Amino acid sequence: MRTKEITGKTVLWIFLLALAFVTLIPVVITILGSFKTNVELTTGATFLPSKWHFSNYADAWDKAHFSTYTVNSLIVSLSTVAGTLLVASMAAYVVDRMDFFGKKIYIGMQSFTMFVAVGAVVLRPQFDLMVRLHLHSSLWGVILILISAHASIFFILLSFMKGIPRELDEAARIDGSSLGRTFWTIILPLLGPGLGVGALFTFRGAWNEYLLPLVFTMTKPELQTLTVGLANLKYGISAASQTHYMMAGACLSIMPILVAYVFANKSFMQMTAGSLKG
Repeated sequence: MRTKEITGKTVLWIFLLALAFVTLIPVVITILGSFKTNVELTTGATFLPSKWHFSNYADAWDKAHFSTYTVNSLIVSLSTVAGTLLVASMAAYVVDRMDFFGKKIYIGMQSFTMFVAVGAVVLRPQFDLMVRLHLHSSLWGVILILISAHASIFFILLSFMKGIPRELDEAARIDGSSLGRTFWTIILPLLGPGLGVGALFTFRGAWNEYLLPLVFTMTKPELQTLTVGLANLKYGISAASQTHYMMAGACLSIMPILVAYVFANKSFMQMTAGSLKG
């Protein structure tokens, strides 16, 4: 039995190490490539840079306009996070605490939007709607559409909401607190772990979004996000001479996701631990 246990653990560790290698090696190659010259990247002669060109990041930030792309991505991502958490948390509170006509239909519609991927099919109607609202040539159209896709965050917050005792609402009501005040002052602070997890997922999705920003910024390159700018740099006329900028830009695009994960890691681990206990 002891031999079988050791063998099983050895096989498991080999598998995990192989999986980690396959996952991390592209990231390592990208990071190392961001310090190489374009000639080194094209020839692929060396794994490590012959000389570390830290100026690639400064050039990508300035000459390749990654500073503008990063600011636009931050505007879209942070606004989407704020709007999504606000809408999803209020919806989860009302659904969990109140009974109203069409409640099951509403939950079913949320499930439908989450599990049925319509993708580019709804892109034209969404764009036409933003044209009517005069938001088709700004980032606010992208932000509103991304906020509307909040079903998964709604269900995450709904599960956290069910863990908050209803007695708190009853005690607040006895003290004369309104529904809105109870939500803002009592319930919302207790949703901290759920809000952290929702913020992480929402930020990641908005930061990596490509198709919507591409469509809405075609006529305004100064509004392009980092994913769109990076792709345009890749497929542009001068792409062959800017590979080192693309590598540096890819590394820059990874950093905010890592920062977001560091801040939301505690909430994510709390959710994971709670699901395991459940």
